[in-house]
Amino acid sequence: MCTKPESKGKTKDKLKDTSKEHKKHAKISAGFAIITLSNTRTLKEDTSGDLIQEIAENNNHKVLFRKVIPDSKAVLEKTIRELLKNKEAQVIVTNGGTGLASTDITIETLAPKFEKDIPGFSALFWLLGYEQAKSATMLSRAAAGTISGKVVFCLPGSPRACKMAVEELIIPEIGHILKHAKK
Repeated sequence: MCTKPESKGKTKDKLKDTSKEHKKHAKISAGFAIITLSNTRTLKEDTSGDLIQEIAENNNHKVLFRKVIPDSKAVLEKTIRELLKNKEAQVIVTNGGTGLASTDITIETLAPKFEKDIPGFSALFWLLGYEQAKSATMLSRAAAGTISGKVVFCLPGSPRACKMAVEELIIPEIGHILKHAKK
């Protein structure tokens, strides 16, 4: 005969938000690397890179590397290889090259290298992006994943999209993500 155990009101205690607990123990400051992919922009004209750097630094993170590179698979792969050797760079944020044009090569270059994909980032990016850009959000292929214990975020080149992604998604969770990526 099977009997149902008595509930003593302890179930509610078991439903606490574990993400808050994880965030308490997560590293608060991280080393960022910012890569802008563009065949036309220079570092002086890199509004998206400026925003990413400003938001990261205003939130107690260090920008260790920043570069504008052409939309080239070979150049992006070389740049990523160099950053993977840098022990202080824990977060790599690319911007540009996530659209549908033939020159947009960021996702094709980096996503196959992801050891772990972070599909929730893309889903939340699209959800928040829809509020701003409506149906045009579907043209973005923003993505995130981990490579060798580092987290990589691939953002569109739009300054507004970069600002939203960094402020609302990356900064609030980066310590938590890094904690798990290092395991």
